[in-house]
Amino acid sequence: MKKEFSKEKSKDGFESKLLDLARVIHVRAGGKKLRFRAVVVTGNKAGKVGVGVASGLDVAQAVEKATYQSQRSIIEFPIIGDTIPHEVQAKFGPARVLLRPQRKGRGLVAGGTVRVICNLSGIKNISSKILGGTRNKLNNAMATITALKKLKLKTK
Repeated sequence: MKKEFSKEKSKDGFESKLLDLARVIHVRAGGKKLRFRAVVVTGNKAGKVGVGVASGLDVAQAVEKATYQSQRSIIEFPIIGDTIPHEVQAKFGPARVLLRPQRKGRGLVAGGTVRVICNLSGIKNISSKILGGTRNKLNNAMATITALKKLKLKTK
């Protein structure tokens, strides 16, 4: 059972979006233990973005914990003219992501998880491709964050 929810805005200019919500069941000798795992992306639309993962006994608790984690794991990267400075590729687990800068007016050519992260981080013109065979939103999100961490300003 997976659900997606809308954005929520905090006081400090950061926006949060629930990327994934999964019901996790552990079977033990005493019976089944039900929990919820939430993946939340937080960004300020100006080059700062973070991903948080947490589980809780109910949906609200999981989302609240994941939002806190995403605010703690915020990274900063350069944005030049509404796009990234250079092409970058990254891998996280089985997920592989390729991000390419695009000219002004091209738009956000990205799907799923990468689109959400780019949108919340403030990138308006980018082309991306998920190269890995996984459809796991958490792994794709972490691969995208790893790719954004690799971005550097080119100096001559």
